[in-house]
Amino acid sequence: MNTSHTEVVEFHEMEFVELIKTPKVDGVVLHRPLCPRIEGTLCVTGHHLILSSRQKNAEELWLLHSGVDSIEKKFVGSMGYLTVKCKDFRVIRLDIPGMEECLNIASSIEVLSSLDTITLTYPFFFRPMFDVIEDGWQAFPPETEFGRLFGEDWRISYVNKDYKVCPSYPSAVVVPKSIDDTTLTKSGAFRQGGRFPVLSYFHAANDTSILRSSQPLTGPNGRRCKSDEQLLNATLRPGKRGYIIDTRAPNVAANAKARGGGVEPEVHYPQWRRIHKPVERWNALQDSLVRLVEACQDPNSSMDKWLSKLEASNWLTHVKDILTTACLAAQCIDREGASVLVHGSEGIDTTLQVTSLTQIILNPDCRTVRGFEALVEREWLQAGHPFADRCAKSAHSTSKQKFESPIFLLFLDCVFQVYQQFPCSFEFNEQFLVLLFEHSYASQFGTFLCNNECDRKKVKLQTKTVSLWSYVNSPEMLRTYLNPLYEPNNGVVWPSVAPQSLQLWSGLFLRWETNKSAEDAAWQEVIHIRHHNKELKSKVTKLRRQLEELQREARDANLLEE
Repeated sequence: MNTSHTEVVEFHEMEFVELIKTPKVDGVVLHRPLCPRIEGTLCVTGHHLILSSRQKNAEELWLLHSGVDSIEKKFVGSMGYLTVKCKDFRVIRLDIPGMEECLNIASSIEVLSSLDTITLTYPFFFRPMFDVIEDGWQAFPPETEFGRLFGEDWRISYVNKDYKVCPSYPSAVVVPKSIDDTTLTKSGAFRQGGRFPVLSYFHAANDTSILRSSQPLTGPNGRRCKSDEQLLNATLRPGKRGYIIDTRAPNVAANAKARGGGVEPEVHYPQWRRIHKPVERWNALQDSLVRLVEACQDPNSSMDKWLSKLEASNWLTHVKDILTTACLAAQCIDREGASVLVHGSEGIDTTLQVTSLTQIILNPDCRTVRGFEALVEREWLQAGHPFADRCAKSAHSTSKQKFESPIFLLFLDCVFQVYQQFPCSFEFNEQFLVLLFEHSYASQFGTFLCNNECDRKKVKLQTKTVSLWSYVNSPEMLRTYLNPLYEPNNGVVWPSVAPQSLQLWSGLFLRWETNKSAEDAAWQEVIHIRHHNKELKSKVTKLRRQLEELQREARDANLLEE
């Protein structure tokens, strides 16, 4: 992270002294793509790998251990060579004199990058140098945020205040006002993981809503739950119909039925029509990301080979699938005036991609910095996306994959696609999306730690760590992430999903491989021109007001003379 070297850090090295066999090595050479080599002293601390040099104006390397995905070791004579592959897709090489020193550093990083005890991770030791003007943990209280979202027919329920109805839901959820907590509890028992239907977004323009849940547990015998049927029907106006968008293919949903899951039978949910929009599961997405990053980091690819590898990764196909499904949900809401329920199986991955991207399309507030932060809070953090599992490893891990998957990254990529098609409709810029990607995988802040609200409360994240929003929303940092082209657009934005409209997110996947200095300079010029125009507009407005004042005074003087 680019703030690490300026922070006052309490390393508490006694916690890690046994894990650091060689704390310091001199004469280490750092190699990075597009950067000059740096020779200096390499230090291993409890949370960082630091390389500092006596060379004039040499940049220091501060690398969080938690940001390391894998390490490859190679030895030639007494020299050791470590290739460090990072979760943000960086690849660096360290030339370390001494085989033993090299092995010790490698083993230390491997252990320190995968600590089992969360309270030993860096966010619990980090102390910010910036002034915390606003506590990010309190920036988006559910009562305030939900209050902006729903109409008079909805209420906040605390049926899950002890997390017993649904371990992955927050303590506060929005449900129809006519439904009591007993009905919610029964519906939760009928849904996988207890994830009963809750409000995700209320579209005030035509009184429709987006709901999300997990799959119903109908099983092979067609089990039903009248409380669940009552809950879903209560979300519809009299005479209105709704759509259930199932992110699984029909055969996948049918197979789930044999294992106890299933779909909502139309006979018991007559007001709802089911639509299957297949979206790939988390394990397929992980394989896709690995292939994409391999293609991006192959320096010897010809044009044909590169395009072939890009297509074979299927990454842009996954982007198109999520965008298409979100557009379908948005059309149901905005153009047909029909409410929508979105779910797959567990309702913690593809479901959240679709519901949150649909809100980007429909709701202009979600295209502002604070609105997008609030969206991430509601639809990802509070909604129980398992960041700890999904972001444990990135694209370079050599260990057998367990639950890792770039679900959140794929959502950010979809947002980028909408942003590049509507560059004036977003208050934030591309760097803001890159920042969220980086911090979801490795961070000095506690925002993306743990899998759900229940787990976060157990380790007291709000009192023990700093929120990422405290950092982003500080005035000096916020300027970095504002889009100079922003003009508020209160309408719905309809992204194209045509192949020629979607592009590889080079600002993320190729940022370590290509020189973007010319592009950065061009953006700085855009910012300067924009700022200059704002100053001119301000001066013109001031002069216009002065002229109006003079004209008024002249009229008053003429009246007095008459």
